[in-house]
Amino acid sequence: MNTTTPKYHSIKALGILSLVFIAFLSSYAQTGKKASVKGKVIDSQTNAPLGYATIRVLKSTDSSLVSGAITDEKGQFSVEAAYGDYYAVVEFIGYKPLKTTVFALSKEQPSHDVGTLKIAAASKTLDEVVVQAEKSSMELSLDKKIFNVGKDLSNAGGTAIDILSNVPSVSVDTEGNVKLRGSDGVRILIDGKPSGLVSFKGGAGLQQLQGNQIERVEIITNPSARYEAEGMSGIINIVLKKERKQGFNGSFEVVTGFRPNYGIAANINYRKNKLNFFLNYGIAYRIPIGAGKLYQEVRGKDTTAILQQTTNGEVRTVANTIRGGLDYFFDEKNILTASYQFRRTDVLRITNNQYKDYINTLNNLKAITDRQQRETEAEPYSEYALTYKKTYNKKGQELIADVRYLTYWERSDQTFTQNSVFANGSPNTKGNLLQKSLNDEYENQFLVQLDYIQPIGKDGKFETGVRSSFRDMVNDYIVTQRNDQGVFEPLPGLDNYFIYKEKIHGAYGIIGNKTGKVSYQVGLRAEMTDVVTILQETNQRNPRQYSNLFPSAHATYNLNKDNALQVSYSRRVRRPTYNDLSPYVTFSDQRNFFSGNPDLNPEFTNSYDVGHINYFEKGSFTSSIYYRHTTGKVLRIRRVNDLGISNTRPENLATEDAFGAEFTSTYTPIKWWKLDFNFNFFRAITDGQNLDATFKADTYSWFARQTSRFTLAPKTDLQVRANYEAPQQLPQGRRKARAFVDLAFSKEILKGKGTLTFNVVDVFNSRYMRSITEGLNFYTEGTAGMRARQINLTVMYRLNQAAGAKKQKSLISGEEG
Repeated sequence: MNTTTPKYHSIKALGILSLVFIAFLSSYAQTGKKASVKGKVIDSQTNAPLGYATIRVLKSTDSSLVSGAITDEKGQFSVEAAYGDYYAVVEFIGYKPLKTTVFALSKEQPSHDVGTLKIAAASKTLDEVVVQAEKSSMELSLDKKIFNVGKDLSNAGGTAIDILSNVPSVSVDTEGNVKLRGSDGVRILIDGKPSGLVSFKGGAGLQQLQGNQIERVEIITNPSARYEAEGMSGIINIVLKKERKQGFNGSFEVVTGFRPNYGIAANINYRKNKLNFFLNYGIAYRIPIGAGKLYQEVRGKDTTAILQQTTNGEVRTVANTIRGGLDYFFDEKNILTASYQFRRTDVLRITNNQYKDYINTLNNLKAITDRQQRETEAEPYSEYALTYKKTYNKKGQELIADVRYLTYWERSDQTFTQNSVFANGSPNTKGNLLQKSLNDEYENQFLVQLDYIQPIGKDGKFETGVRSSFRDMVNDYIVTQRNDQGVFEPLPGLDNYFIYKEKIHGAYGIIGNKTGKVSYQVGLRAEMTDVVTILQETNQRNPRQYSNLFPSAHATYNLNKDNALQVSYSRRVRRPTYNDLSPYVTFSDQRNFFSGNPDLNPEFTNSYDVGHINYFEKGSFTSSIYYRHTTGKVLRIRRVNDLGISNTRPENLATEDAFGAEFTSTYTPIKWWKLDFNFNFFRAITDGQNLDATFKADTYSWFARQTSRFTLAPKTDLQVRANYEAPQQLPQGRRKARAFVDLAFSKEILKGKGTLTFNVVDVFNSRYMRSITEGLNFYTEGTAGMRARQINLTVMYRLNQAAGAKKQKSLISGEEG
């Protein structure tokens, strides 16, 4: 009989987490000649060897840590130490620690064999529940969900925005705007910190980040006071790849696809004693194509103007990304990390719009107008970061200091060519235009943060920290039009220099403890915001200063070893972003303009959540009921004038009350079939009557995502993912339902060192948004984001890395990680 049970495998996999701690053991506390101690670790019941168990060697006199290691696949270990008297401690997640007797290392006895050490499994508690899940699966806790994207077959060859589209609870519209549990106002972080990628373009900026550089995605629906208060509906943290294994290791990836999608990526790591170097590089060339259509009626006194509009285009993108850095281990308790990122994206965008204008009926054509946008963009981005982490002898006590500087700029050069003819084919000279737009955007951001954790008693702790950020952003834009003499003249209202200056200072404190089956933590964060916007040409200055308190509370009750309940509360803010405030008007579409609103105010949310989590033999199940009350709700409002020209910009509505229930599950009915399921049902009551008596909505909606993964043969998988988003009522109309399916296949090759992945994104070409918008004088029905299906073939090669990589654990506690 094979003694390597499934339970053993899941516990063994968790032992890899101990690498994080062993990384600190790269130098010794003593000097002198070295000796060694060796042994083997096995399960006391099955006698199976335990790989990845942690071995710590400590002085017998004061219990100070001298050295350490982890066991290999056979459970064996060998540790070097200077001459002296020591004892060893063996630790493995899910097992009771084992302490050896004191032994001596000396010139006469330079080697000591502790023999075979048998350790016993600990009784399973809800503070340390094992989730037997491969990388790419979900790791569930009550206040955070972690999605390891490494083997999600649908992600191969995609971008960060493609990966987010596949994460439960998250939805992405055709413009790249990200929603969490059906609500916008999501705070997106990269490696736990702000990124210039999302400063100007929001979630759409993540199109520039290649998916093969992402390790995992963390979803925090009700953050504690530890996190900045930004993010009305929660936080999405994208964690990039970085190893700290000894020696040289890495992975290499080649992507080819139709529509054109070509890329090469490398993730390399080298660890030698006190130094750890990491380097990521990727280059990608993509040509996504898209289409859309719009039907609009504008009612006048005597006539109705009807517009039929079609749109198609392509975006030729070349993206280069390099990220490198090093960790320096002063000793096992002090690490300094320095890193640098550089990203440059060059874009050629071609968009074609055709407008057919009718009077009263579709049988009465007035004119046909064709307009083409040709835009070139250059977008370089740099980030410098320095992080220091100190851990103390007392378990859980640590200090982390982080300083980073971000710089970003974008130059956009656009030419618009427009030609028009009347219904009889004669030229419409007034509709013939040649326009140019120059748009330069700049950002500089400086961020400093300090966090400290102090354990209290057995299970308690106190956390505190401070954070300051300084951000300066500029948008220099001008739109010109050729006159009858052939001279380009600025268009009124479209020549300005917009300045955005932001200072945010914050401090927080959290205290938490555990009593019996109850874990709790309460926190308070204070933030002071100083924002000023300036329209230089028109001398319009809009300063804003406000200070706010953001309390949070989390409590967990462990019902039994497999079930727990959690109640949480937090107050959040969504400050207007740069794009929300910038009055610059998009000009590619002559009939539909989009801009920011310099007078926009922040929205504030009180968020409540009650959750349950259950682990069972073949999977896990989490459920939660949530409620959010928002004041100053920000929503984009569309207005259409008598000429049929629309302008859409964000405005503050009075309130929104959102109620919902979410269910997430992983289930393996049989060993070759794994199911992941996510279902979210919500009701949203929006009141915008402060702007217009008709701006109100009471809607019920839901969305669901189900993934099936089949093991067809050893190391061969097939994955099918189905998505459905139900219709939703909005203050100005409604959004129609949409459904789409992704398909993927993968096979391990090259004796487990490589993976071949073939995927089809949006099999039925149905991943587009359909909406109806209505106002006092207009009716608009549109379909946007009609992107053609994408087919990708990806080959990955791993160097000194195991297929499937490390497995993880999920913790259930009253704390956020």
